Amino acid sequence: MIDRPFSHPEHARLPVPAGLGRGLVLGSVFVCAACGLVYELELVALASYLAGDSVTQASVVLSVMVFAMGVGSLVAKRLRCRAAVGFGVVEALLALVGGCSAMALYASFAWAGEARIALVVFSFAIGLLIGAEMPLLMTLIQRIRQQDAGGAVADLFAADYVGALVGGLTFPFLLLPFFGQLTGALLTGVVNVLAGGVVVLWLFRHDLSARARWGMGVMSAAVVLFLAACMSFTVAFERAARDAVYGGDVRVALRSDVQELVLTGSTEPAPPGREGEHLELFLDGRLRVSSADESRFHEGLVHPAMADGPRARVLILGGGDGLALREVLRYAGVREVTVVELDPEVTRLGRTDPGLRRLNADAHRDPRVKLESGDAFQWLRAHARKPDARPYDVIVSDLPDPAISPSTKLYSQEFYGLASRALARNGRLAVHAGAPGERPRDYWTVESTMRAVGLRTSPYVVDGRLSGFTSGPNRSVHGGGGSG
Repeated sequence: MIDRPFSHPEHARLPVPAGLGRGLVLGSVFVCAACGLVYELELVALASYLAGDSVTQASVVLSVMVFAMGVGSLVAKRLRCRAAVGFGVVEALLALVGGCSAMALYASFAWAGEARIALVVFSFAIGLLIGAEMPLLMTLIQRIRQQDAGGAVADLFAADYVGALVGGLTFPFLLLPFFGQLTGALLTGVVNVLAGGVVVLWLFRHDLSARARWGMGVMSAAVVLFLAACMSFTVAFERAARDAVYGGDVRVALRSDVQELVLTGSTEPAPPGREGEHLELFLDGRLRVSSADESRFHEGLVHPAMADGPRARVLILGGGDGLALREVLRYAGVREVTVVELDPEVTRLGRTDPGLRRLNADAHRDPRVKLESGDAFQWLRAHARKPDARPYDVIVSDLPDPAISPSTKLYSQEFYGLASRALARNGRLAVHAGAPGERPRDYWTVESTMRAVGLRTSPYVVDGRLSGFTSGPNRSVHGGGGSG
């Protein structure tokens, strides 16, 4: 595939006036920048879901991509003499690699059990292609109308940054909730290749020979058709990948506004001789509940705080599955229990799923229970501002493991300060503090943080748990602990 060098004449022959052509190029910059940021966010989100620790995953993606963008800018210097066809090839490759990155990452995790290598490879490839865009676009915009380099760079970067803003907002508010991660990435790839095709095959078509135009058209069409075909198979792909990760007994799989929920196992107790078949609830790929050991965890979390002292009013933070609630309702004297769960879908499953209802003994249907949806931190803050707020005798913090990065604010001094303000005099606070055997730093940091706000602590350990911080098929035994 070749195109004609543009050394003479100086200006490109365009099918539209120069001003409109310049606007179309800047529009292409805008769209390509939005697509590039969507690819970046897709990688961060999916890597965080598969491997946890969103801070580490974001750091890896961003650092590798920025480095690769520098390499791509250097590589693009060799393509400037054929900027139009070079830009078309770069956009087609970027659409293909970026659009398929989420599926490839998920496949690597599901069937190979490892996604880190794929994450680095795709971060580098996408960064390389994004970095190659700007030098080529700079050359193309100068082909339309010569201007000082500073002014051209300012125009390009303005369009680039605004496009990045739109892409950054489109991903969480449009693509993720309405299309999901896999289809959203593929759809972004289609938009990406079409934006590049408009610039190359129409606006700068006179810079290409007939053979180059034909080759570019076939390549762009092939990429669009391939991405569209992948979109038609995303449901089957997700089902197969989910079965590879969780096993073939997935009963419920849905994505809420907060996270992905997967429920496996039978709705009935395991029959004799098949005790290995357990009901399991995964939230964003992490085993949160296993019927094999959940009673050990929830009894260890709830009973030390409930056993002694007043317990008329109880607050459960998290625990939408109803399992901590089940333990609280075992005690006489409990008159009112408020459950604050971030994800309404977890509460809905706890109320309606036969398996979870069997496990939680239909605790949600008890008339003493009040269910609320909201972030635990913000709920405590709002409670502290109410002039007539009544304190709680017991607060049970049935929240995600402290080692999961998005949960860190729920283990902060501010959080425990708000919790202590919500406690009655001589009230008790029970906290899941992580696995002291495997992550002692996390465990004792939680304990010292509670002491820092004036709470008296009584650290203890419950061993032998599976659920808490495990992910996908690679499960191991973790301890659990609480402080109050």
